[in-house]
Amino acid sequence: MKFRTGRILLSVAFVLLITNLGFAQGEIINDVKEAIKTGSSKEIARFLNQSVDVTLDGNMQSYSKTQAEYVLKDFFKNNPPSSFTIVHQGASKGGLPYAIGQYISKGETYRVWVRIKDTGNKYLIHEISFIKE
Repeated sequence: MKFRTGRILLSVAFVLLITNLGFAQGEIINDVKEAIKTGSSKEIARFLNQSVDVTLDGNMQSYSKTQAEYVLKDFFKNNPPSSFTIVHQGASKGGLPYAIGQYISKGETYRVWVRIKDTGNKYLIHEISFIKE
């Protein structure tokens, strides 16, 4: 009987862990979505990894968290958001969460890719792209 109870408790703990990981992934994607919607580089910076790849119109550069915040601030200044929606989210084969969105500014449409990485203690953005469609 003790063995069965132990297995049940272990199963419940595993389900809670998986649910919590999924919640954390979804939570960061939702927070990032709101930050992009408002064009807030400062708010996005809260979720950036210490090193992040930023792609703007096909030009990818690796930046520190601080540099990436300034690059995104400049992008939002020149391309203020009219709207932003997440059109798909999921996880890669390696388990890295991602989101694909559509950003509209001044009649221009951008495809947005956000890739998230588990840094051990929280999920952070390690890649963000704004590519004009």
